[in-house]
Amino acid sequence: MRHSTIRQLEVFEAIARLNSFTRAAEELFLTQPTVSMQIKKLTDDIGLPLFEQVGKKIYLTEAGKELYQTCQGIFEHFSRFEMIVSDMKGLKSGKLRLVAVTTAKYFIPRLLGMFCQQYPGIDVSLQVTNRERVLERLADNRDDLYIMGQVPDTMDAVAEVFLDNPLVVLASADHPLVNQKNISIDRLCDEFFIMREPGSGTRMATESLFTERNKKLKVRMELGSNEAIKQAIVGRLGIAVLSRHTLALDGSTGQLAELDVEGFPLKRHWYFAYPAGKQLSIVAKTFLEYLRQANDCLEDLSCRHAITGHCPLLKSGTDVQSDD
Repeated sequence: MRHSTIRQLEVFEAIARLNSFTRAAEELFLTQPTVSMQIKKLTDDIGLPLFEQVGKKIYLTEAGKELYQTCQGIFEHFSRFEMIVSDMKGLKSGKLRLVAVTTAKYFIPRLLGMFCQQYPGIDVSLQVTNRERVLERLADNRDDLYIMGQVPDTMDAVAEVFLDNPLVVLASADHPLVNQKNISIDRLCDEFFIMREPGSGTRMATESLFTERNKKLKVRMELGSNEAIKQAIVGRLGIAVLSRHTLALDGSTGQLAELDVEGFPLKRHWYFAYPAGKQLSIVAKTFLEYLRQANDCLEDLSCRHAITGHCPLLKSGTDVQSDD
């Protein structure tokens, strides 16, 4: 397999890990024909099939299993090499690979602004995706740092709080409950709710609160993105519990209102996480220290600055890759 390329191995590893040509193409930002072509070339070079298809599912052959283990070792060595080179160069250059859940897209790109200004030679990659894929990438140690609202206790990872993430009840600006004070949970149960998909951190927190009160939510619909939920709220299809950060980009439009509900806002937090035992690069360590030192401004970010956008820390952004 002397003619095989690193790109072909990256494509193969993604397919083997995700058990899907389609999802591998999405993750690598390639077309499916390109992915299939790369695998065909790799298979021809090795001389043995790497995958077998049973029904609609694909499975690794024995050769595929061996190659998958080899790929993991190769990429781990490359990761260590990148870290060594980054440390040798200091902070004049290097890479920072971040992955965040979809709700974090409302503040993470702006949060990166001052960091990028301080260290212009750092190449920052930010991928925004759903919680399930963030946890998959964390388990596979694919990136430097992961940003999410909750880290499962069952996952062997280091996690640290860096920002409050208050969850609030949102309604259309002309909703009858907008001007009422200390609305009871009982009253809220009369309203239709618009929810994120099962597994969403926000949904789990909301359902937990209502379960503790022995109450049942009236779910009218499930939507896969916060933006779609906000549009449904404006369309008077129901109310929703969302992070206050989701108001960051449109808090001044006046179409949404935060309801005054007992027990809200729910106190949640944003965490950065990485696999236990992982050796962070000097770039990743510097970014974590930057978050810790910026704590005062970050606290402002979770309240009024999240809506007005006037936080002095947030003056520029970075490219975001999102499947939301």
